[in-house]
Amino acid sequence: MESDSPSERRVPWWAILLALGATFGTMMAAVVPTAFSLALRVEELAPGRTEVLGFILSAGAAATLVMAPITGIVSDRTRSRWGKRRPFTVIGAFVGAGSIPLMTGAPDTTMLTLGWVLSTVGWSTASASVGNWKADRLPPGQRGKVSGLTALITHIAPVVGIILVSSVRDHTWLVFLIPAVVGSVGTALFVVLIPEPSTRDAPPQGGLQVGEVLRSYLFRPRDAPDFAWVWLGRFVFFMGLTLTTSFTVYMYAQRLALPVADIAPVLALTSSLGIITTTIGSVGGGWISDRIGRRRPLVLVGAALFATGGVVSAFAHDLVTLVGGTLLSSMGIAAFTAVGQALLLDVLPHRETQAGRYMATMLLAQKIPGVTAPLLTPLILAVGGGPQNFTLLYLVMAVLGTAGGTVIAFFVRGAR
Repeated sequence: MESDSPSERRVPWWAILLALGATFGTMMAAVVPTAFSLALRVEELAPGRTEVLGFILSAGAAATLVMAPITGIVSDRTRSRWGKRRPFTVIGAFVGAGSIPLMTGAPDTTMLTLGWVLSTVGWSTASASVGNWKADRLPPGQRGKVSGLTALITHIAPVVGIILVSSVRDHTWLVFLIPAVVGSVGTALFVVLIPEPSTRDAPPQGGLQVGEVLRSYLFRPRDAPDFAWVWLGRFVFFMGLTLTTSFTVYMYAQRLALPVADIAPVLALTSSLGIITTTIGSVGGGWISDRIGRRRPLVLVGAALFATGGVVSAFAHDLVTLVGGTLLSSMGIAAFTAVGQALLLDVLPHRETQAGRYMATMLLAQKIPGVTAPLLTPLILAVGGGPQNFTLLYLVMAVLGTAGGTVIAFFVRGAR
């Protein structure tokens, strides 16, 4: 194992529930706009121009790509009476909630992009801060279960959010405001009710240098090979996932011959049913991985389910088949992320002193695809010169998902 020896002191379940509540809120606030709200707003400001959504999402992902390692390092070094994680939870939620007027009142796509950049940076910072708290506190015996519950919450939060906003889709400001309110409440409860020890007396780590910040984006794979393989596998998997995430609404509209605005009830239906498959994949995967003491095979199973769902979706032209493909993919994503998160905590280097830095570095495996995939998606959709080629897009998704799971399952050696 490559990580420092973690504390064996178990975290009480009431604290875990509050942390899960904060995760629920931040994920709803961060993901619902990418799944529906932004597409609806883009359709208002630039009708029919799906590539605009790709540019907006890439701008937001690029901003978080830059900010995530910086906030991770600064968090590790923070010395305050409120600890080193809670201040960033508060700052992130404040910035995320404060971006809502910019997005709802944007007169053009430029202002919408600015609002989204602030929103995604804010909620990503708050979410990462909660994740760093878990990395600091959870002993090995709780990681699988909590990671499973975290993955479940991560997938259920957007589902609940889509169900909520689908009923108010004619009121754009509510479509953005409701998830932000839930995010603010979840983070407020976490910050107020969970005590974090003061770090004012912790040994100082010196001033923050520009060179150190730049180096934080990198690490030596030779020094942490298992961490490196997990990073690569997650990068490839999330590249496949991100290719389709924010374009699902357009795919449903094409395959079902419906206007974009009328897809919200369909998304609500598939999302509601997805709660079942997500629960099976995340909680079941996390529990089984703790029970049998093995994580890598279950990561591969999750990737295979995800890929199978992608193939089904690629050739689906009716509601039943579309729902079937979506449910398979959601189960696979849940299993992959739940067990993969537990595996990450098992191989995290320098847990006691640099958990925030390495968690932020791992976050880049998701954020880099967030920058590049939305720009690649319109190019893939244009292949063939006819209607948007969603068949090819979902087949590419399946291939990348399988490859990501394979890398982790066969090349990680320091964890089972």
